[in-house]
Amino acid sequence: MSDEAIDPSVPPSGEGCAECLTLDGWWFHLRRCAACGHIGCCDSSPSQHASKHASTSGHPIIRSFEPGEEWFWDYTTEDFYAGPPLAAPECHPKDQPVPGPRGKVPLDWQRHLH
Repeated sequence: MSDEAIDPSVPPSGEGCAECLTLDGWWFHLRRCAACGHIGCCDSSPSQHASKHASTSGHPIIRSFEPGEEWFWDYTTEDFYAGPPLAAPECHPKDQPVPGPRGKVPLDWQRHLH
């Protein structure tokens, strides 16, 4: 693993999936790129922006951006990864709903999960 795979000094890009917020979409859970801080939605979400970011950027390591979760995942090995503490905040705001964002999640959201 290269030293560029994780940059603990980079803060997250925001409180929600960058692409979903731009496209008026929604997410199930959020993931944080350990290299650049990009926040994307998980692979269970309709748009799977976190794994798409990893694929297009070459940044293979993500960390959960959910409260109480500190695990990392390596897309290249498809396994958990031991990573360092990252710049704050470590998760989205605890009052942010899951799925989110508030007001954008369809009533039948479970039917749209992967």
